[in-house]
Amino acid sequence: MDLKQNYSTFEFNNRSMKLKLERPLAIFDLEATGLNIAKDRIVEIAILKIYPDQTEETFLARVNPEMDIPAEVTLIHGISNEDIQDAPTFTELAPKVEAFIGNADLGGYNSNKFDIPMLAEELLRAGSEFNLTARKFIDVQNIFHKMEQRTLSAAYKFYCDEDLSNAHSALADTTATWEVLKSQLEKYPDLKGEIDFLADFSKVGNFNNLDFAGRLGIDDQGNAVYNFGKHKGKTVRQVHQDEPGYYGWFVSEATDFPKFTKLKLKEEMEKIKAEAKQQRSRPEAKAGDANFENKLDALKQKFGSK
Repeated sequence: MDLKQNYSTFEFNNRSMKLKLERPLAIFDLEATGLNIAKDRIVEIAILKIYPDQTEETFLARVNPEMDIPAEVTLIHGISNEDIQDAPTFTELAPKVEAFIGNADLGGYNSNKFDIPMLAEELLRAGSEFNLTARKFIDVQNIFHKMEQRTLSAAYKFYCDEDLSNAHSALADTTATWEVLKSQLEKYPDLKGEIDFLADFSKVGNFNNLDFAGRLGIDDQGNAVYNFGKHKGKTVRQVHQDEPGYYGWFVSEATDFPKFTKLKLKEEMEKIKAEAKQQRSRPEAKAGDANFENKLDALKQKFGSK
């Protein structure tokens, strides 16, 4: 028996057991045609699913993005137009992706900023109703940056003491991310091996995001706010009162905000309009309207207005 190999296996399993799972964790990585969430498309997806009993399962697929992969992007991840010309489109692949993820929480490296928003966009384009929001998100990069301020390759070297080969291969990056997360749990006693804690710890920013791209947030009072531009920090309700046309511009086809962001803003606006309608239907509001009409009629009679 190779004692060194057996000891290494024990260390590996011991690290993974520090993570307490009540449901599966799906760590995933996407390779795409570029970095624009709204315009670019997935060309490869890899998912490593870890179950509560620590067993693992992988999913790997190339995707036809139905658009050209720029040559400079191919140089990064090594996937060319020829490589994916016979691959299924994401619309064709979506049911398999949904089935594999199931009810799992999601994790990745820079996933809160890129992979999760990109996946959400592709699912919407495919007409999917798969709910990504009903789960926790763990961004290993954010944990790393809060602890050490490095990149994935450096993180892998720092935590696992190995060089990351095949970087920017979706499956290699996914596996490396899982290895780094387990090593982080081993290295930092203050990091609780609980999904709720890790999801909260790996968030970045002052607001909880309402959308995956971080364009919309939720303030301390629970109000939806714009999280960028000239209205940053202002509530959606206040901006709608001050500049009603802003909402229409935001959700129009003229802008390239992600579809999921527009969807969440539309939902928020529907709530605001429903609340306004409910307030107008209250007895005191109707009484106020009646008093206004009576005063208006009196003024018309006084000044002979018809």
